[in-house]
Amino acid sequence: MSVRRFFRRCLALPAIAVLALLSIEAPAAAQSCSLSITPLAFGDIDVTANAQVDASATATVSCTGLAFSTVGVCLDLGPGSGGGTSAANRFMLNGADQLRYGLFSDASAGSPWGSGAWPGGSASPVGFNIVLSAGGSGSRSQTIFGRVYSGQATVAPLSYSSSFTGTDARIRYGLLSFLLGCNLLTNSQTTSFAVTANVPATCRVTTNNLSFGSFGVLSAQHDASTTLAPTCTNGTSYQIGLDGGLSGATNPTLRRMTKGAEIVTYGLYRNAARTQAFGQTLGSDTLSATGNGVAQTATVYGRVPVQATPSPGLYSDTIVVSVTY
Repeated sequence: MSVRRFFRRCLALPAIAVLALLSIEAPAAAQSCSLSITPLAFGDIDVTANAQVDASATATVSCTGLAFSTVGVCLDLGPGSGGGTSAANRFMLNGADQLRYGLFSDASAGSPWGSGAWPGGSASPVGFNIVLSAGGSGSRSQTIFGRVYSGQATVAPLSYSSSFTGTDARIRYGLLSFLLGCNLLTNSQTTSFAVTANVPATCRVTTNNLSFGSFGVLSAQHDASTTLAPTCTNGTSYQIGLDGGLSGATNPTLRRMTKGAEIVTYGLYRNAARTQAFGQTLGSDTLSATGNGVAQTATVYGRVPVQATPSPGLYSDTIVVSVTY
């Protein structure tokens, strides 16, 4: 009788061992994480302003598993479809045209965000731990900071993008702290998102006053000139126009400087010989050019013709400069 009892107890031992093993493996099998990343859109960028532009996206990791367990996560951001020489020097593309940018884990753009699957990225993925709740779930949101760099004034006005799929937008995770090393996190999940920017055609112009100086009588013509500095995006065709001044002159060569009711007639021209009037009729008496992304020089030539001399004093007019592109 005692032998049988001993035999039964021995048979029960393997069953207990199997149950113990199953209880250890069950949490790992039940553990699961997902990743989502919002689009990173820089919007419209005026590259001629020569200023950096920042934008951000949000990566969200959601995990389920054993209550109160710690899930280590490493978030990889690869080069994207636009490629790059490093995590801080990536490219959005439109055909062969490039717009340079970087992705970072901090708003000051001091910590580039890389990937374990991109050795040439010269930057590490971002790691963190998620402690699951009593209900066995937890999540973490991480901001991805993007920066389009200044110094790209000659970039063509186009829409640019870089797509992130597969290992370019991936988490690696497991029941270990990320501090032990991302390579020890053997589970993975991917998502997709895009980085976009639009460079619109744009123009601006700075002006300088035109002074004819001082003179006694108007028995001889008096010439003077000044310059305008138009800046338009690379490859953008534009026309500069000058309106008729405060008097609303319709003839660009018969504008008026005034002092009260008295006038001095003058003209504005596009060439040094003063044979091409400078007005605002597109395709006729405007000045046409093509932008290259940096400030260009346009000269305005002025002439006060021979005329009756009004009383002494300061005569002036105000001209509105327009750039059509």
